[in-house]
Amino acid sequence: METKKLIELLGEKLSSFIVKADKMPNNDLLILIKKESLLSVMDTLKNDLELKFNVLMNHLGVDYTESFAVIYNLYSFKLKKKVTVKAYMEHENPEVDSIESVFKGVNWFERETYDLLGIRFRGHSNLKRLLLPSDWEGHPLRKDYIYPEEYNGLILKREENCK
Repeated sequence: METKKLIELLGEKLSSFIVKADKMPNNDLLILIKKESLLSVMDTLKNDLELKFNVLMNHLGVDYTESFAVIYNLYSFKLKKKVTVKAYMEHENPEVDSIESVFKGVNWFERETYDLLGIRFRGHSNLKRLLLPSDWEGHPLRKDYIYPEEYNGLILKREENCK
């Protein structure tokens, strides 16, 4: 399916949720959606018989200083196409629905994003730290994060050239 036709098809099925749809330089598709619609959009992309974007390739979070975003890359063997789904949220209280009910394998991806960026996923089955100790303060991939000088009696000295 041509990317232009895919944009039209997604417009028919998800028009009330999509903020913007663009063709990327590699002919894949990027759709920017309303964060409130994430679960509905992902369910439609995966389960709609014309789309079948049923492979979650990856998930990540990004700190844009003024806002956060969650990004999901999906693939459809049926259409032989990739789609990137992106949703922005406010920096003050970053929270979005978990898509674990649609893609079970996203469990640890969402936990990692929570651990390192502090984005909370409503409805997640086990949203707790994955990489850092449970008593670690803050989220180290945030742009405003200040690294501690010490943790549980250990001095966390950073080399000058690593700043």
